[in-house]
Amino acid sequence: MQPRVNGRISYWMSELGRTAPSRAVLAGDHQVDVAIVGGGYTGLWTAYYLAKADPSLRIAVLERQMCGYGASGRNGGWLTAAMAGSPEVYAKAGGRDGVVALSDAMKATVDEVIAVAAAEGIDADVVKGGELTVACSRAQDERLRADHAYAESWGDHDHQFLDAADVAARVAVADAVSGMWTPHCARINPAKLVTGLADVVERLGVEIYEGTEVTAIEPGAVRVRATGVAAARPATVRAAYVVRATEGFTAGLPGLRRTWLPMNSAMIVTEPLGSAVWDEIGWAAYDTVGDQAHAYMYAQRTADDRIAIGGRGVPYRYGSRTDHDGSTQAATVDSLRDVLARRFPSAAGARIDHAWAGVLGVPRDWCATVTLDRTTGLAAAGGYTGHGVATTNLAGRTLRDLVLGDATALTALPWVGHRTRRWEPEPLRWLGVQAMYAAYRAADRREDSRGATTSWIARMADRVSGR
Repeated sequence: MQPRVNGRISYWMSELGRTAPSRAVLAGDHQVDVAIVGGGYTGLWTAYYLAKADPSLRIAVLERQMCGYGASGRNGGWLTAAMAGSPEVYAKAGGRDGVVALSDAMKATVDEVIAVAAAEGIDADVVKGGELTVACSRAQDERLRADHAYAESWGDHDHQFLDAADVAARVAVADAVSGMWTPHCARINPAKLVTGLADVVERLGVEIYEGTEVTAIEPGAVRVRATGVAAARPATVRAAYVVRATEGFTAGLPGLRRTWLPMNSAMIVTEPLGSAVWDEIGWAAYDTVGDQAHAYMYAQRTADDRIAIGGRGVPYRYGSRTDHDGSTQAATVDSLRDVLARRFPSAAGARIDHAWAGVLGVPRDWCATVTLDRTTGLAAAGGYTGHGVATTNLAGRTLRDLVLGDATALTALPWVGHRTRRWEPEPLRWLGVQAMYAAYRAADRREDSRGATTSWIARMADRVSGR
């Protein structure tokens, strides 16, 4: 049985009635101090903190569709402090102290987002219940224990290792043999956060233009055109600073096709579940829940008592093409429904009300970055590999400091100025990603059937992918 709705961006946005641009299109040439390309979390947080720091700045946000159209309005709603990338990679630039500082900054960012939302009157269904990762096989338990030890080795002592009984006391996940919990995560409604933030930014005097496609980014200028208007003439926005905040859609800009790979992720959401189901599952603290499978799942209990659950579907489209309306393949919906039934059997018969998909930005080394070239005025942030809900806020504050020329603790973090090599050209890029996720799915099947240790197939895929 297929979902009642498939696509329409996401359940989160549909619930708010946001399905099309509603703000003005930029119709002619324009001059500002800072032009921000992209109306998602990164662009809006950057605009917010710049406007707060210097209200005299003229700031324009340029969005091809509508604010929150991309990953910001489609994600799983995990406001997590999990680092977007490898400590070893960041340590090459900042050493161990730099990695610890970045980790601490991410933890503080979770509370920063919650505080700003409260102060600005943004009701985003925020509940800071922590993040629960479960292991549902002996092989997953092995990896979870290794992850716990790894976190400890980097000085992160905020992850608690849980036995099966401790896991069940928080959330009854079928077959869970162990778990790991950290307090540094909150459940949110991502669309409420991004649309609320856009409204706040406008009230601060920032100009937001929707239905305005950026066709090129140059030092001191952004070339734009109105979308869906046949007679619209190209226009130019001139600015001292141009911030690229396009994340998974970066590949669509000239010369950037191989910069960040647009990885697809898919989600489904159930109908509201009754009290008998919740009595069996628990989930009273609204932890975000993920597992240790290679083709992992991520889930939350929504404010209206649904289960929203996601994972990889078709991971990548040839030529770095990106999703438009969020439609999800039937096989992907069936796969996610199977995960729902296996992990939460009491919800197995629930109707699926909505399915959707979107893209996230993945650098070749899987590490995020914030950059500003002061000679050209070109800045960028992204490559969050699925950890962008909180990381975008840290990026926005860091871009504020970089644009204003302030040397701060944020501008000294080791992801600032980080660069990585580009992804391989096609067809190698497509073949590599397809092979990687085929290997991960095969490894999961092998471990579920007989594996007491992590499959060699997954270890090989990790080496090839650079994760």
